[in-house]
Parts: sequence; structure tokens; C-alpha cells
Amino acid sequence: MRHRHLCTLALALGVTVLLDVLRVWLPSVITLFGRAAETPAELLGAFALGWFVLALAAPGLVRRLGVRPVGLAAAGVLAVVRLLLTADPGGTAQLWLACAGLLAGLVWLAAAAALVDRPVAGLALGLAGNAVGHALLGTEDLVWRGGVLGWSLSVPLVLAFLAAVWLSATRRPATPSAGRRAWLLCGPALLLANQIALAPAVWSAAAGAGSPDFPGLARPAVPVLGGYAVLLFLAGVLLRMPTRLARVLWPVALVAGAVLFATGRLVPAYLLTAAGLGGCLALTDSATDDAVAGADPDGRAAARRGRAAVVGMLVFAVATVAYYAAYDLGYPNGWVPVAAAVLVALVAFTGPPWSAPTLPDPARTWLLLGLTASAGLGTHLHVPPSDPRPGGPPGTVRVTAYNIRMGFGIDGRLDLDAVARQLRGADVVLLSEVDRGWWLNGGHDTVALLAGRLGMPYVFAPAADPVWGDAVLTRFPVRTGRTRPLTAHGAPTGAQALGVTLDLGGRELAVVATHLQPPPGRDPVEQAREVAAFASEYAGGRPLVLGGDLNTEPDDPAFAEFTRAGLVDALAAGRPLRTSPADDPRAQIDHVFVSPGLTAAEVRAPRTEASDHLPVTLTVTLP
Repeated sequence: MRHRHLCTLALALGVTVLLDVLRVWLPSVITLFGRAAETPAELLGAFALGWFVLALAAPGLVRRLGVRPVGLAAAGVLAVVRLLLTADPGGTAQLWLACAGLLAGLVWLAAAAALVDRPVAGLALGLAGNAVGHALLGTEDLVWRGGVLGWSLSVPLVLAFLAAVWLSATRRPATPSAGRRAWLLCGPALLLANQIALAPAVWSAAAGAGSPDFPGLARPAVPVLGGYAVLLFLAGVLLRMPTRLARVLWPVALVAGAVLFATGRLVPAYLLTAAGLGGCLALTDSATDDAVAGADPDGRAAARRGRAAVVGMLVFAVATVAYYAAYDLGYPNGWVPVAAAVLVALVAFTGPPWSAPTLPDPARTWLLLGLTASAGLGTHLHVPPSDPRPGGPPGTVRVTAYNIRMGFGIDGRLDLDAVARQLRGADVVLLSEVDRGWWLNGGHDTVALLAGRLGMPYVFAPAADPVWGDAVLTRFPVRTGRTRPLTAHGAPTGAQALGVTLDLGGRELAVVATHLQPPPGRDPVEQAREVAAFASEYAGGRPLVLGGDLNTEPDDPAFAEFTRAGLVDALAAGRPLRTSPADDPRAQIDHVFVSPGLTAAEVRAPRTEASDHLPVTLTVTLP
């Protein structure tokens, strides 16, 4: 029994460390290797999948060299890489370190599978604990934090993981059984937990914080719903239920939750997914899975578990790459989490008779429930600031438009402090490419983290998917808001136009933020025409500021659609004002337009590598 507890602890801590590495590896592949869609999607996908395919050799390596030496060596590499990533190397070093850490993590997982026949307890603890920790850190996880906080928490985490792996590897269970089904679900479970069910940033987005209906205000439901998600997940793992009912209830709940996520219904999506995922994991927690329990003298059952774990992580990789490639290739990617949920549901539904979960022990149950209660506290830490109140009507308004690439700079590092430095001093900020729990970028609530640094309320509007889009941050109270999806016109990535009305102390200012997505090889003329018409109708005669990453240059037809609608190019006085790419600006594709009667001054595009675009800043004088 003591050995089982040690294995459970080692697996839980290992899942946490591996997820930290994945939160660096995923955006590094996109921003450093892929350079945000400059690299062909096929090449990027092959590079990403290659590391998981390479790990298919790990079970054979474990069987040939032994669980202990391979498991300990891989855990050591994973731990060292985790700490080196905390040192924030950036650039090519970051990419290759993350790749090495990922491969080491996959090899360690294969070794852990050879040793652990019932992994559900460790997986559940690791996923739930990681979600709570991510919430407590305001979704800005430790691996991106340096300084005292980052190191004082990262070093004990890594040391505890190594100690647990060492102790568990020096003792073997007496009767290793198969357990392949549970290990096969490791990868899909990681995907569904971090993309939907146990993603703290999605909790806030789902509750409506920062939406046009609730601008800049976190609704009271946020901490409650976040706690419910973890609680429902753990309840699915822990609760005893008649087998026939469980075989139907949990798979149906999981698939239904994934379908709701794909259709943008976030609150029921993550609650159902959390409960269904926990229950499906429990359905695979059988000591007689695929084989008769007993001794394993030749290690075949252990090798089968190792292969199942690595294949499960390959499923994770395929699903993740397929989800991202949709933004380059143009197919609907909402089916990806649905397909992962269907796979998990089928494995759970077709499994052998269900045995009791491995987590009935009262002490561990109370520990899990304590972690659940902590989730509510964690969600409070990234609540946006309250609505400010202006004094008198200002004569000028300082405006910044910035494509922030989810907070990742040219060097591939997540540096929200560097982004915030470019936004300080602005009264109105128009952001493109912001996310609220996009798993491809590590699951951060980027807009809320920036709003907290700047002390500004915000409005977020989804575009490409429910948690990726555009935002407006402002020092002025937001009175109303409206968002309009734009027609794709052959573009692979979705786009929208977000209109908000600001109270300037007795007068109103209409602001429209957008990020046009051109079809391959074409200018986004049709979308520009849609946005110009929306802006004119939304402003209704009020002063208007419109801006964002428009993916068009001043001499292009799409640009002319805005001037044809009667808007004034507010950046004309600053030309040439090249904004992309940030490390060698050659094109001006970021723009601000104003309605006639407003004048612009102090136009700049300050040099910075906090994103792959430069921000544009100006001061707008009101009539």
C-alpha cells in the first residue's frame, strides 16, 4: 500500500512538471519554430509530432534497460529542463530545451506506466492540483516567473518530484496488472482538462467577465463555477456508482460537454466535461484491465502499459496539432475536442467491469476536497479591476493599438510586463490576438493579466474561437458593447468587430476594435467593408475611434474601404510608420481611423520586441 501511495504522489507531481514544460513547448513551437504561421502548417505539424513519434521507442528502452535507470534518468532530465526554463532563456535555447524536456517527460511517463498499474489516482491528483495551482497564480504559471516567487516554488516542486520518483522506483508492486486503458487515456485527459474542464482562464471567460454584457467586471459566479469544475471532476473519480449507470452517464456527459464547447456554450461545457472526464477515468480504474492480475515476470504487461501511455500522448499531440492547423488550413476545429471526448468515452464504455476507485482513503479524500475549496480563492486573484469614474470630460484621449501575439515576444518568451510597459499611459487600448485560456499558448488569461497590471477594465470579444480574439482596455467607464462576427470570405481564421461606448464624463466616445483576416493571397476588402459599415452604424453620429491589426497597407483596396466610409487615417502624419515584423519592420498593417472632427497628434510606433508587431500610439483631440 505504501508503494502505491508513493507511485500516486510521483505521478501527480510528474504530471504537474510535464504540464509546465508543455506550457512552454506549445507556444514555442508556434512562435519560434512556426513564427506565427510563417512556417507551413504541414512542416510545423511534422516537427511537433516527431517528438511524440520518437517517444514510441521509450517502452522498448524501458524493457531493455530497466524501469529504474530509465525512469530516474528521464525524471532527472525533465526536472533540470523545468528549472532551466524558469531561468527564461528565450529564443532557440528555449525551443530546444522545451523539446528535450518534452521527450524526457514522455520517456518518464513510459517508465512510470511500467511501474504503476492503476494510474487514475495520480492523474486525478495531478490534473486537479495543477488546475488549482494555475488558478492561485492567476493563470500565469510558475515556469514563466523568475524572481523569488518563481524559484522558491519551482525548486521545491522539482525536488519533491525527484524524491517521489526515487522512492517509488526502489520498490516494486508485488502483482503488477495490465491497466492499459487508464494509461491510454492519459494524453486525451490532459488535452480535455487543460482545454476545457480544468482551465481556470476558461472559467472567467465562461462566466462572462469582460464580455460586452459585463465589461471589465468579474461576475460572482466565477469562483463558484471554478470550484464546481474541480469538485465535479474529483466527484467523478471518487464517487461509487452502479456500473450500468456510470457507463452511460459519464461518457454522455463528457461528449455533451465537448460539443457545447465547440458551439461556444462555455459554462455548461466545462462543468459537464469536468464531471464526465473524472467519471470516465474512474471507469478505467480496474485491476483486471485486459489481463488477469498477477505476476509479470517477463515485463510484457508493463511494456504494454508503457506503449499505451505513449500512444495516448501521441493522440494528445495529433489533436493539438489538428486544432492549431485549422487556423492555417481553414477547416472547422471544434470537432477536435469532440473527437477526443468520443475516444475517451468509448474506452471507458467498453472497458471491463468497474472496480472500486483507488481513492477511498479518508485522508486523501479530504486533501482533494481541500484543493477544490482552494480553487475559489485562486479565481479571485485574476479578477479585473472595478469600473473607474472620470472627473470632467477630457480634451484629449491617448490611444494605443497593439497586436500582442498572446503576450509572446520575438524571442518566444511570455513577458506580459514588457507588453504592459508599451500600454502604460494610454486611456484606450485596442488589442489584437489576445486569449483567455487558449491551451495552445499555455492557458493564460492574457487580457485579465494585462488589465490587472494596468488597473484598467476591459471588454473581450471572441473571434477565432471562444477564448481567442480582440479586446478593449480603457480608463473610462464602458456603458455599452456589441460584437459582430465577420464573414470569412475564404479566410481560414475567424474575425469579428467589437464596438464599445465609453463615458468620458458627460459625453460619449465610440470605439471599435478588430483584427482583419485576409483570405490566402488576397486583401481583406470584404471584411474591411463590413467593419466600416458596422463602425458607422454603431457610432451613430458620436465621435469614433477604430483600430487594430487590419492586415492591409495604406495603398491597398481594403484600406480604401475605411476612407471611403468617411473615416480619417489618424496615423497619416507619422508615415512611414512600419509595424511588422517587430524585429525588422517593413509593412504598416496596424492602423487607427477616427471620425471627421477628431484630430490626431503624437503619432508613434515605438520599437519593442514584446510582440511580433509594433504598437501604434497617438493622442486624439476631441472637438
